[in-house]
Amino acid sequence: MAAVKNPNGEYRVNMKHTKTVFFILMVSCFCLPFSFSFAETTEQDIPKKFFVPPPPFSEGIFPCSQCHQGMPVNRKPRKLEGMHQDIILNHMPGGWCFDCHNPDNRDTLRLANGTIVRFEESYNLCGQCHGVILREWKAGLHGKRTGMWNGEKQYRLCVHCHWPHDPRFKPIQPLPPPTSPYDIK
Repeated sequence: MAAVKNPNGEYRVNMKHTKTVFFILMVSCFCLPFSFSFAETTEQDIPKKFFVPPPPFSEGIFPCSQCHQGMPVNRKPRKLEGMHQDIILNHMPGGWCFDCHNPDNRDTLRLANGTIVRFEESYNLCGQCHGVILREWKAGLHGKRTGMWNGEKQYRLCVHCHWPHDPRFKPIQPLPPPTSPYDIK
């Protein structure tokens, strides 16, 4: 409330300011809940699209169905042979191909809850266990993205940097130091 001192030295309430303050408070109380719900609704209703290049498949290996179409599904963990003999699963203990690959359609992946995702959406598969990294990837803190700062961006998938079957980075042999200019003849 705004108090005004009159010529007699007495204070009295200025009704004009009081009505204005009351009106602003009422409007704020009415609009504030809608502003929060609008912000939440806007964020949830507009799914963010991540433009990603195709995964880095080995030459001639995709689509997987070109070889696996009609093959029986063997869920027993074993040493892989043939086209996949170079794959050694060191990602998760006790894991097997069909923890991530869809046994019913080898050209797709499968989340733990049964949701089928394309290889271009494999970040959702990785994000099941690596949720913090997925949030960082979406925010641009992890991984690589190219494009416009305020326009379309292209995100690199997890598999562009990490081999999904053995994702840990291997130690890199350090290179020798550069030749000193004094040693160049």
